[in-house]
Amino acid sequence: MVLGLGPLYCRRLAALGVACARRGLGPGLLKILLYHTGLRKSLTVQQGAMKIELLPALTDNYMYLLIDEDTQEAAIVDPVQPQKVVETVRKHGVKLTTVLTTHHHWDHAGGNEKLVKLEPALKVYGGDDRIGALTHKVTHLSTLQVGSLSVKCLSTPCHTSGHICYFVSKPGGSEPPAVFTGDTLFVAGCGKFYEGTADEMYKALLEILGRLPPETKVYCGHEYTINNLKFARHVEPSNTAIQEKLAWAKDKYALGQPTVPSTLAEEFTYNPFMRVREKTVQQHAGETDPVTTMRAIRREKDQFKVPRD
Repeated sequence: MVLGLGPLYCRRLAALGVACARRGLGPGLLKILLYHTGLRKSLTVQQGAMKIELLPALTDNYMYLLIDEDTQEAAIVDPVQPQKVVETVRKHGVKLTTVLTTHHHWDHAGGNEKLVKLEPALKVYGGDDRIGALTHKVTHLSTLQVGSLSVKCLSTPCHTSGHICYFVSKPGGSEPPAVFTGDTLFVAGCGKFYEGTADEMYKALLEILGRLPPETKVYCGHEYTINNLKFARHVEPSNTAIQEKLAWAKDKYALGQPTVPSTLAEEFTYNPFMRVREKTVQQHAGETDPVTTMRAIRREKDQFKVPRD
């Protein structure tokens, strides 16, 4: 048995290994199959009165159940798999009142309409009229409550024009706050500029998210960490923070465990899109301005061929 893994997990892992061996497939593909065949694990993070359960969804998405421990009220972020959400809510015995939608793309908002049928009277928040079942359209710095937790809406247009990140804190609490970043900020990366510009992404990452408390925990929309770090290593091959985070992420990936959350302080050490003011990143891009550096490395990332190491 693999240390720390249950017998069912080990049996499924062994079966995958045998199947790969019969087909002449290497261990690298086994890791991919392991991660994307229902073996991705959920994770519960306790932050004082705030409990956050990471719920893997689809191939590499995350949904997040946000629970206020003081009132047992809960919100769900980007509930693309509604039935899984309902089961998790019942498991915790909490009252789901709120949907926080980061943006209108199907893999984030596509479960809204079914969820409100399963759980009537939900308040559905978002910053874009294209979001299904929307009941409360928010703008930059709009606020709302989930029990005793304070939620501040941060407009971060670029990936989509109506993208919203949600900054959650406990007034008077000593635990770190959380920010749900959808497809704006990933661990070691950022979203594609589908509906915006490099200037908008610079403002979103450096002037809005980057000015939140450094200890803020970052909960992003996808598990892209390893590929993002490989690109970061390409941009800054001598950055030891990148090398250490990549080794850590590979260990997590091999066990089907999330690499989320990170913190904003960490992102400034290894995320090239948060480091566009650094000389090493600018020199790699052949630029001297942070915004043009942002544009250049995003274009390069879009064409980057991820090494299979």
